[in-house]
This record gives sequence, C-alpha cells and structure tokens, in this order.
Amino acid sequence: MSLVWADHKSLSANRTPYPQAKSALRARNAGRHRLQRHWENSPRRLVVDTWALTLRIFRRWARDPATMSQSLAMPVVLLATIHILLEDGVSLVTGHSALYGSVPLIAMVGAMTGSIISALGIMRERSGGLLSRLWVLPVHRAAGLLSRLVADAVRILVTTGVILCAGMVMGFRFKQGILESVAWLSVPVIFGMAFSVVVITLALYSANTIAVEATDILAALVMFFSTGFVPLDQYPEWIQPVVEHQPVSYAIEAMKGLSLGGPVLVPMIGTVLWSVGIVIVCAVPLALGYRKASTRG
Repeated sequence: MSLVWADHKSLSANRTPYPQAKSALRARNAGRHRLQRHWENSPRRLVVDTWALTLRIFRRWARDPATMSQSLAMPVVLLATIHILLEDGVSLVTGHSALYGSVPLIAMVGAMTGSIISALGIMRERSGGLLSRLWVLPVHRAAGLLSRLVADAVRILVTTGVILCAGMVMGFRFKQGILESVAWLSVPVIFGMAFSVVVITLALYSANTIAVEATDILAALVMFFSTGFVPLDQYPEWIQPVVEHQPVSYAIEAMKGLSLGGPVLVPMIGTVLWSVGIVIVCAVPLALGYRKASTRG
C-alpha cells in the first residue's frame, strides 16, 4: 500500500509542473513569433521607419527656411513674369488665357527644380556618414531611400498648391469638376517623383554637386520647349514633334484638359508612360548606388 501511494505521489509530482512548463513554452514561442513578424526588414517596419525618417527630413527642411522659401517663391515670381510677358500674345492665338498653360508649366518646373534639395541632402548624409549609420542600425534597409521619395512627393504637392493659389490670384480658374481638380494636382507629383529618382541617382554617383545642379539646365530646356510656354504651332516645324512628345508637354496638356477642357486620356497616358519608363531605367542604378553609399567606409 505504501509503495502504491509513493508511486502515485511521484507520478503526480512529475505531472504537476507539466502544464506550467507547457504554458511557459507557449509564451516563449508566441514571443518569438511576434519578433519574427516584426523583424527589421518586415513590411510593418518599413512603414514605421519610413514615417519616422520622413518626419526627420521635414524637421531638417523646417530649420532651413531660406532654402524652402526660395524654392516656393521663385516659381511664383517666374509665373508672374511669364504671365506679364506672354498673356496678351498667347490669348490672341489660342482664345483663352495663357495661365492654362503657364500655371501647369511652372508647377512642373517647380517639381523638377526642387528635387535638387533632396539630392543635395542625400549627398550631405553620405559624406557625413549618416547613411552608413542607418545601414547598420535596426532600420529597414529601404526606409532611408523611400523616406526621401515620400518627402519629395509632399514637397511637390505643396509647391503645386502654392503655384495654383498664385495662378488663381492672376485669373486661373477650374472649369471642370472637383475630381478633375484633384487629378490636376496629382500630375506634377507623378512626373516630379520620376524626375526625383533621376536626380537622386545622379547624386549617389557624383563626387560633387555639379552634375546635380546641372539638372536645372534640363528643366530650363523642357520649360522653353514645351506647349506650356507657347502653343505648339508657334515652334518651327522641325522641332514640333520633339516639343509635342516630350514628357512635360504631355503633363501640361493633361493638366490643361483637366482645368480648361480638352483631351486628357492620351496626354495622361503619355505622362504615366514617361514616368514609369524613367523609374524602370533608374531603379537598379538607384538601388545599387544607395547600397554603395550606405556601406562605404
């Protein structure tokens, strides 16, 4: 009898801790699974880290009000200058205000020239070693680059809004619906993001700022040889195909159709195709250049 009771006690002693051990093991496994779901290169970490780094860029821009005000003021001054010089002549030729071409034109120019701010910023971070530090920290590898592009998208949208307000003071009006007005604001963001990819790629491979700042020349060329500056038939015949099919002209025609009325689908497709093509061409060099800039030294 005592042996049976002893055996029963020993079995009970062996079984008693088992549920506690099982629950502890389950808790450890659950904790491990939670960590695996939120590891540093997970999609959730990408969103969180990109948002944090984007706010960092905004704070840095806020500490440089001179540059930001210049990037907003110069397009408005340029719009006013073009309006004074070309309004009467373009109105006689087209039958409507030149603002329906010049406001989209300056919005596109502002989107392109402002990309230099991001490019110079990423060059400073490369030379200062910030990119290298971000690479070894538990931060998503794509967050540093993606935050630059997100910040650029917000910058382009704000710049376009400021230019639009200046144009409305001068007489620009939307003659289509609300949805068309929202789509109008999105066009500079679409192509401006593609142009930002080009400028940032140049910045990652450039030892100095000359190549990056030279993109201003490209922006000036597409400004003067676009349908937003003067109507297409006012250019010499031999250059009209180039003016008609360059990306800024497509964007301007789409924005003109969304505000004044006219063809929208074909120029919008042209804008998207140009933007997607630019991003596809620059995607691999951009990724490799960012990795090289982040792992050097």
